[in-house]
Amino acid sequence: MSLFSSYLNHIIKVFPDLVLGSLLTIEITSFSLFFGMILGTLLGLGKLSKNKLFRYPSIAYIDFIRGTPLLVQILLFYYGIPGLYYNITNNPVSIDPVLAGIVVCSINSGAYIAEIMRAGIQSIEKGQMEAARSLGMTNRMAMKEIILPQAFRRVIPPLGNEFIALLKDSSLLAIIGVHELLKNGQLYISRTFAAFPVYIAVALMYLVMTIAISRLITYLEWRFDISDRS
Repeated sequence: MSLFSSYLNHIIKVFPDLVLGSLLTIEITSFSLFFGMILGTLLGLGKLSKNKLFRYPSIAYIDFIRGTPLLVQILLFYYGIPGLYYNITNNPVSIDPVLAGIVVCSINSGAYIAEIMRAGIQSIEKGQMEAARSLGMTNRMAMKEIILPQAFRRVIPPLGNEFIALLKDSSLLAIIGVHELLKNGQLYISRTFAAFPVYIAVALMYLVMTIAISRLITYLEWRFDISDRS
């Protein structure tokens, strides 16, 4: 059997496992982005708040998460917190790897989305807030009804980039045993030692997913442009 045929045979055999891993990767990334958007919006508003009780904790959170590697955050949450709990209570506890992955990726994504939302909110002309206040709206009402809807439309491209970055970063969850795309490829390699073809297949799967997300973001931008013009 030629080298090419051997590699192709390995790719065909590992493909079902890679598809399952890709589905879990997309699931984890989607949940993480959803919760990260909620957290990031609150943090972004907190960073812009004039109230120090909201502003300084938001800034500290954003700086800490953005200033530390995601891999360290994963290990700290999955191994560090159970270890701390055991030292305090003498009772062992374990965390589901998938749940841990979603939580940590949400926490990490929230810090980056906070900066995206802050920039989006600040890009809206200040005169719109002043006009809303002149109509009798409160700051909270004006932010909810006027500023945030426009900001969300403007931050679609950077949010798409965050989705792609988070999808690729989710490969780090392999270190805690999450059977996402990379982990399933590694498990096959540990049985067959066919590293080159499998890693090529893994890379192509990531490429297909990122291109699909890029096309989706481009479509959403087009749809919102149509909405704005109408």
